[in-house]
Amino acid sequence: MTTLSEDPGPAGTTAGAQDTESARLRVVLLLDIQKGAQERFLDAYELLRSQVASVPGHVSDQLCQSIEDPSQWLITSEWESSEPFLAWVDSPEHREMVKPMHSCVNDTRSLRFDILRETSVAGHTGTRAPRPERAGDGRIRHAITFTVRPGSEDKVAKLLADYASPSARVDSATRLCRTSLFMHGNRVVRAVEVSGNLVAALRHVAQQPEVRAVEEAINPYLEEERDLTDPEAARAFFTRAGLPSVHEAVAEAERTGQVRRYALHYPVRGGSGAAAARVLARSDELAAADPTGSLVRSTIFQRDDIVVRVIDLAAAADKDLALTTGTADHDLAAELGRLLDLPGADRDLGDDRGRKELLAHLEMTLVTDRHAQDA
Repeated sequence: MTTLSEDPGPAGTTAGAQDTESARLRVVLLLDIQKGAQERFLDAYELLRSQVASVPGHVSDQLCQSIEDPSQWLITSEWESSEPFLAWVDSPEHREMVKPMHSCVNDTRSLRFDILRETSVAGHTGTRAPRPERAGDGRIRHAITFTVRPGSEDKVAKLLADYASPSARVDSATRLCRTSLFMHGNRVVRAVEVSGNLVAALRHVAQQPEVRAVEEAINPYLEEERDLTDPEAARAFFTRAGLPSVHEAVAEAERTGQVRRYALHYPVRGGSGAAAARVLARSDELAAADPTGSLVRSTIFQRDDIVVRVIDLAAAADKDLALTTGTADHDLAAELGRLLDLPGADRDLGDDRGRKELLAHLEMTLVTDRHAQDA
């Protein structure tokens, strides 16, 4: 159900741009309920589920209690796809809906799954062709983004580049593997890779003195004020700043050469963020399947109309402009061009001149890229 933290139309109308139907989403929320708070929790859940039932894209939910430990509860919900869920979970309405639960729980953990196959008493259900399973590497990828006051970019970049790295180990099962920080104009994007529990890792990092010091140092330069010392205000900030991973593509063939990381920020027309993410996802799927290509991995982060694509390439960004910008397929490039909000509307994204100009608009500046020593 939840986590405690001019329209161009759908993408993919041509043969090259054809997109697979979005999978239904299963959200699993694990909760540790405070001693003596069970009745308050149940009241909060009844209120919440009646509100969530009217959210577009919500299908159903279930509340479960552990048969082994009565303080452990589980809320599962089904959504038509990830898009309506992510739009709701990042909204102010969501933050207000879940407030009554905050005083009832010790800890929560949210897990999100695409439904790939389903079996009922009658056997296999649904007519949709099974989607291919994604290969995992044991890491969860997430990003946060915020903006700083124009004119302060250089100062903020220096602060973010020079801070001391926090301890990577969270506990026996969780560690922070990599942090990549980029800027595009006055927008900051921090992408993290975590092995284990993402929420635990983010909480751990936020509590480290090295990170607290740099966060306090950049506070005067933020466009939107925040107070990370107040748990409720910090939760609201990180919810607003959250930039979830909506698609990953991994090369099917081994790549040779030095791997470099890049990030691209795609400015889109109002209401086109999800459509642009779908187009880029399809482009990256094609690139990952190319045995001669240089794409090692792509992760697309998207919330509302903020779309950021982080790519690992076994080549320089300007060696293959089509791959780097996500415009190798002619039909997908045309679709993407209709979704982007860029100067020079007549730019041809199907030739290298147009792609070079596009890359100049999209490429983010790498501020720092840090790996855990044994990651």
